[in-house]
Amino acid sequence: MSERSDSARNRATIIEAARELIAGPGDLKLSAVARRAGVGQGTLYRHFASRDELVRALYDREIDDLVVLAYSLLKQCAPDLALAQWFSKLAEYARVKRGVISAVEASVWSDISAQTPGKLSEALGALLDAGRRQGVFRDDVDSRDVILLSWFLAHVEDHEWAERTPRLLEVLLD
Repeated sequence: MSERSDSARNRATIIEAARELIAGPGDLKLSAVARRAGVGQGTLYRHFASRDELVRALYDREIDDLVVLAYSLLKQCAPDLALAQWFSKLAEYARVKRGVISAVEASVWSDISAQTPGKLSEALGALLDAGRRQGVFRDDVDSRDVILLSWFLAHVEDHEWAERTPRLLEVLLD
């Protein structure tokens, strides 16, 4: 295996370890991320010089995954089912996002999140357009409306997540 593929694998493993840990209690510690990823501190710091850099990479990956998923789901199923499945993934992402927000300073979060609306809006717009063409979605709702409405996910408490989130996503889909 080449050094480049080892490096890419290590980077992906570190980001995944951060994703698992950031949703949990307490501060995200780079030493814990390195242990979870099974890499040394030096390897972690070669990829991410700071916790903020790691959190930014995690956030970027989550957003990119949501964008790819939207287009993939449109190829696989009807628009209403695609949007429902996309909302489920969005809910998973929201739990990670809460950890991201608490892991970084407000100014860093503002910078990290500035790119999100454009990426998500385009992917969500494709889902909504497909549904409108088939007559299953309203004509008067755009991607920004849905993004704003979905922000409730950041406020659902852990103890009520399993009961409340599916119901709220169903209301949003309706």
